[in-house]
Amino acid sequence: MTKDLSAMTRAELEKLKLQVEKALVEVAEKDRKAALAAAEKAASDHGFSLAELTGAANTGRKGKSGPKSAAPAKYRNPADPAQTWTGKGRQPQWFKSALADGTSPEAMEI
Repeated sequence: MTKDLSAMTRAELEKLKLQVEKALVEVAEKDRKAALAAAEKAASDHGFSLAELTGAANTGRKGKSGPKSAAPAKYRNPADPAQTWTGKGRQPQWFKSALADGTSPEAMEI
Protein backbone atom coordinates (compact mmCIF):
# COMPACT_ATOMS: atom_id res chain seq x y z
CA MET A 1 0.00 0.00 0.00
CA THR A 2 1.78 3.10 -1.26
CA LYS A 3 0.21 6.52 -0.91
CA ASP A 4 1.32 9.72 -2.54
CA LEU A 5 1.63 11.91 0.54
CA SER A 6 2.32 15.05 -1.47
CA ALA A 7 -1.12 14.79 -3.11
CA MET A 8 -2.96 14.52 0.23
CA THR A 9 -4.60 17.42 2.03
CA ARG A 10 -3.66 18.41 5.55
CA ALA A 11 -6.86 16.84 6.90
CA GLU A 12 -6.14 13.57 5.09
CA LEU A 13 -2.57 13.57 6.44
CA GLU A 14 -3.80 14.21 10.00
CA LYS A 15 -6.29 11.35 9.68
CA LEU A 16 -3.55 9.07 8.34
CA LYS A 17 -1.27 10.11 11.20
CA LEU A 18 -3.92 9.15 13.78
CA GLN A 19 -4.46 5.81 12.05
CA VAL A 20 -0.70 5.11 12.06
CA GLU A 21 -0.37 6.06 15.75
CA LYS A 22 -3.28 3.79 16.67
CA ALA A 23 -1.81 0.93 14.65
CA LEU A 24 1.58 1.39 16.33
CA VAL A 25 -0.01 1.17 19.79
CA GLU A 26 -1.90 -1.98 18.81
CA VAL A 27 1.23 -3.63 17.35
CA ALA A 28 3.29 -2.73 20.41
CA GLU A 29 0.68 -4.29 22.72
CA LYS A 30 0.51 -7.40 20.54
CA ASP A 31 4.32 -7.69 20.60
CA ARG A 32 4.37 -7.20 24.39
CA LYS A 33 1.81 -9.95 24.90
CA ALA A 34 3.75 -12.29 22.60
CA ALA A 35 7.00 -11.58 24.47
CA LEU A 36 5.28 -12.18 27.82
CA ALA A 37 3.81 -15.46 26.60
CA ALA A 38 7.22 -16.57 25.31
CA ALA A 39 8.87 -15.67 28.61
CA GLU A 40 6.19 -17.52 30.60
CA LYS A 41 6.61 -20.60 28.36
CA ALA A 42 10.39 -20.53 28.74
CA ALA A 43 10.06 -20.26 32.52
CA SER A 44 7.53 -23.10 32.69
CA ASP A 45 9.76 -25.28 30.47
CA HIS A 46 12.30 -25.07 33.30
CA GLY A 47 9.74 -25.68 36.05
CA PHE A 48 9.27 -22.11 37.24
CA SER A 49 6.68 -19.41 36.94
CA LEU A 50 7.71 -16.07 35.50
CA ALA A 51 6.77 -14.36 38.78
CA GLU A 52 9.15 -16.67 40.66
CA LEU A 53 12.03 -15.76 38.37
CA THR A 54 11.41 -12.02 38.32
CA GLY A 55 10.46 -11.73 41.97
CA ALA A 56 7.29 -9.89 41.01
CA ALA A 57 3.93 -10.85 42.48
CA ASN A 58 0.97 -10.62 40.12
CA THR A 59 -0.58 -7.48 41.61
CA GLY A 60 -1.65 -5.79 38.40
CA ARG A 61 1.05 -3.13 38.76
CA LYS A 62 3.41 -4.27 35.95
CA GLY A 63 6.45 -5.52 37.81
CA LYS A 64 5.71 -3.85 41.13
CA SER A 65 5.45 -6.02 44.21
CA GLY A 66 2.92 -3.96 46.14
CA PRO A 67 1.13 -0.66 46.49
CA LYS A 68 3.22 2.43 46.99
CA SER A 69 2.60 3.95 50.39
CA ALA A 70 2.96 7.59 51.33
CA ALA A 71 5.62 8.52 53.85
CA PRO A 72 4.30 9.64 57.23
CA ALA A 73 4.42 13.32 58.06
CA LYS A 74 7.41 14.40 60.13
CA TYR A 75 6.75 18.14 60.55
CA ARG A 76 3.61 20.18 61.28
CA ASN A 77 3.05 23.88 60.63
CA PRO A 78 2.69 25.56 64.05
CA ALA A 79 0.43 28.25 62.54
CA ASP A 80 -1.80 25.77 60.68
CA PRO A 81 -1.72 22.19 62.06
CA ALA A 82 -3.46 20.90 58.92
CA GLN A 83 -0.26 21.55 56.94
CA THR A 84 2.33 18.80 57.25
CA TRP A 85 5.55 17.75 55.50
CA THR A 86 7.34 14.39 55.35
CA GLY A 87 10.80 15.93 55.46
CA LYS A 88 11.49 14.62 51.96
CA GLY A 89 11.68 16.68 48.80
CA ARG A 90 11.44 20.46 48.61
CA GLN A 91 10.70 22.33 51.79
CA PRO A 92 7.22 23.89 51.82
CA GLN A 93 7.02 27.66 52.09
CA TRP A 94 5.55 27.54 55.60
CA PHE A 95 8.56 25.50 56.76
CA LYS A 96 11.03 27.96 55.21
CA SER A 97 9.16 30.91 56.75
CA ALA A 98 9.15 29.32 60.19
CA LEU A 99 12.90 28.69 59.97
CA ALA A 100 13.46 32.30 58.91
CA ASP A 101 11.41 33.47 61.93
CA GLY A 102 13.71 31.48 64.23
CA THR A 103 11.63 28.33 64.80
CA SER A 104 13.82 25.23 64.97
CA PRO A 105 12.95 22.15 62.92
CA GLU A 106 12.77 20.14 66.14
CA ALA A 107 10.00 22.43 67.41
CA MET A 108 7.89 21.56 64.37
CA GLU A 109 8.41 17.80 64.58
CA ILE A 110 5.33 15.68 65.11
